[in-house]
Amino acid sequence: MTTTLEQPKVDAAEPPPARRRWEPWALAALLVGTAVAYIWGLGASGWANSFYAAAVQAGSESWKAFFFGSSDAANSITVDKPPMSLWLMSLSVRVFGLSSWAMLVPQALLGVGSVALLYATVKRWFGAPAGLLAGLVLALTPIAVLMFRFNNPDALLVLLMIASVWATLRAVEDGRTRWMVLTGVFVGLGFLTKQLQVMLVVPPLALTYLVAGPPKFGKRLAQCFAALGAMIVSAGWWLLIVELWPASSRPWIGGSQNNSILELTLGYNGLGRLNGEETGSVTPGGGARGEAAAAMGDATAGGGLPGGGAPGGGGGMWGSTGITRMFESAQGGQIAWLIPAALILLVAGLALRGRAPRVDTQRASFLVWGLWLLVTGLTFSFMAGIFHAYYTVALAPAVAALVAIGSVTLWRRRDTLWVRAVLAATLLATAAMSWVLLGRSASFVPWLKWAVVVVGIVAAVAVLVPALTRGRIAAVVALAALFTGLAGPTAYAVDTIATPHTGSIVSAGPNVEGARGGPGGMGGPGGMDGAGRMGGRTDGAAVSTAPGGAVAGATDGAAPGATDSMGGMGAMGGGAAGGLLSGSNPSAELVSLLEQDSDNYTWVAAAIGSNSASGYQLATEDPVMPIGGFNGSDPSPTLEQFQQYVADGKIHYFISGGRGGGMGGDGTASEISTWVQENFTAVTVDGVTLYDLTS
Repeated sequence: MTTTLEQPKVDAAEPPPARRRWEPWALAALLVGTAVAYIWGLGASGWANSFYAAAVQAGSESWKAFFFGSSDAANSITVDKPPMSLWLMSLSVRVFGLSSWAMLVPQALLGVGSVALLYATVKRWFGAPAGLLAGLVLALTPIAVLMFRFNNPDALLVLLMIASVWATLRAVEDGRTRWMVLTGVFVGLGFLTKQLQVMLVVPPLALTYLVAGPPKFGKRLAQCFAALGAMIVSAGWWLLIVELWPASSRPWIGGSQNNSILELTLGYNGLGRLNGEETGSVTPGGGARGEAAAAMGDATAGGGLPGGGAPGGGGGMWGSTGITRMFESAQGGQIAWLIPAALILLVAGLALRGRAPRVDTQRASFLVWGLWLLVTGLTFSFMAGIFHAYYTVALAPAVAALVAIGSVTLWRRRDTLWVRAVLAATLLATAAMSWVLLGRSASFVPWLKWAVVVVGIVAAVAVLVPALTRGRIAAVVALAALFTGLAGPTAYAVDTIATPHTGSIVSAGPNVEGARGGPGGMGGPGGMDGAGRMGGRTDGAAVSTAPGGAVAGATDGAAPGATDSMGGMGAMGGGAAGGLLSGSNPSAELVSLLEQDSDNYTWVAAAIGSNSASGYQLATEDPVMPIGGFNGSDPSPTLEQFQQYVADGKIHYFISGGRGGGMGGDGTASEISTWVQENFTAVTVDGVTLYDLTS
């Protein structure tokens, strides 16, 4: 059957299809549109996640802080991730000065790069229409829109994971070892971005090449080991330096209890994420996590914090686990729109390529993207440890690629009855998924779910009629199918772009009723809204201004020193002193006080918890010691070390409130807080209590 669509590339021996005149223009429109969407109003989010913003500022001031990923330029403690994503932002700040734009524009450009690389990866073996569709789906995935406008490590992680698939498929194409070595390099760099999360893509990469690589099995196996070696080298050089560097002359490794990068890798950021036993994290019933849970109050109704979070169901601090986790209120609107379609098209695509040669690159593409989706999705669904809704951005490239290559492959075979039936079923499943997700936000574009369902049903019926899938009418059917799949995500994406996002836990799109389940996904009245703010949306709330005219932090319009919606001063976020999840937001008077004689001190202040310290540091651009790291539970510094710093005149003020005030901190943080209160006089400036450690 002859169609207006170019035929797919079957194997490496076929010449690539000739470029059509419209292709570069369509690609330019996609990339320019993505850049505008990701950069538009970017400064409104201010410091975004001030935990990472403070480390960016520190790295722009100190090369030592840059290398280690320190939270402060005086190098007291690092963030709880490797520093590669911070390097890009810190270099930008070094060049352009400290501002929200200088920090966040590199993240947006990573998003544009991810869309471009996914387009190139898909186009090479499925043609430009599939490549453009894959790029468009990724660009409009709500959680991708948020993460590419935010300063978490996930933006760089996504780009590197896409790059690893691109290199693996090039290896499948020609069997050259260099492509597998390059695959290992990309995975290793991903490790330096977010540690073991990147390893979720390793089984799909290895299995795909072992199945479809051109050389004999022995050589394919050797090439996989070469990729493993490249991964170890590209990630291990930094780990080795950090591990061998004398602990006395480097910062404490944030997130670890024994000042070890290996402990952080295998514990807090490793197995602890799977089994829920993250030492130093917040834990139900005790320690930092128990205090956080207590601050949230009784939330047994609507998915609160009832306990263990064991695999197979049941609620927990990080929400319920189980096979439907990606479709629940907290995660659904972020990523689930096209997951049913991706799974259906994966099975159909593999069926259509069933008789292809073993080395078929199109079948290898279905295999690698499908395994990525399944391995990562199932891991996220059943992991009992720390889980946040924004982690689901790691699924976005696989979903986008499968939807694109599956729909284009089936569309080209639409002369077959069962193929048309699968396309119709895919459209109906997608419309149903959009109906469910849009229905969770009753006041958000209420007519859209009806439009999606009606158009989806019409498109599904039209696909079943052969005469309606030919000629010009076929283009109308294709546009209807595109509307069915992308109308909901696009609406969420627009809402995400229009809404500032700040804090440590954020989600895309509008408020979703019942999107609770612990700090991994709170929402609805009294929960955390789509912008990462406590107590519901507060658009128009007063916030202070950061350098460059950006919003300095999330305050929910609270007056300095006010009690936040959790019922505890700064327990989880909000207020001038900040807290566990939101950065501090000091007044001009307090900033002026901290800046007085700042050159005489190593740290102008110390505060319990990295978020509490971050706002003061970003406002003054001087080091502020984050006692205890992110959770306030790391044993850094010890009471004796802190006392010595005070005796040496290295710390000017101790700032109460935030993570420590009202909650007390944990371990050494609590000891330090008690010692300061017993030995120094408190003063209050704009509702914030602080102690002059030099008097």
